[in-house]
Amino acid sequence: MMNTLKKYSIAFAVIMSLTGAAFADGNAFTPINFDDTSYSAPPSSTPNFSNLSNSPANGADTTNVQSLPGNSKMQNAILELDNAQIDVRNDLLNYKAKYADIDAQYQVLKSERKALSKQIKDIERRIKKIEKDKANIKKNML
Repeated sequence: MMNTLKKYSIAFAVIMSLTGAAFADGNAFTPINFDDTSYSAPPSSTPNFSNLSNSPANGADTTNVQSLPGNSKMQNAILELDNAQIDVRNDLLNYKAKYADIDAQYQVLKSERKALSKQIKDIERRIKKIEKDKANIKKNML
């Protein structure tokens, strides 16, 4: 009992020391363009609502928007992923169409096979009946 209590207390101490290091201020995950000294948004990304007369409806130029460094790379990566997703979906559609064609052929062959099997059984029955009739005629002749 005492031995297990020691093991649990040592494990608890190790876990607490590791989590303490993980939650320390310097070890936190910092995203791109994160200012470590002040925990507020950078001044370039805060909207300025002082002059509302420059709205797009009044003909103001909206193409001069500042973007944070790295945003274009992220947008390009997202566009590449979108294009890859479109390619994969196109492949899926192609495979589905091919599968539908093969499945239709399979269904046709399956129905033809079933019809031929039925015809074979009917012909075999007729042959057996003819053989029986032949045997009965030979029996009656003797």
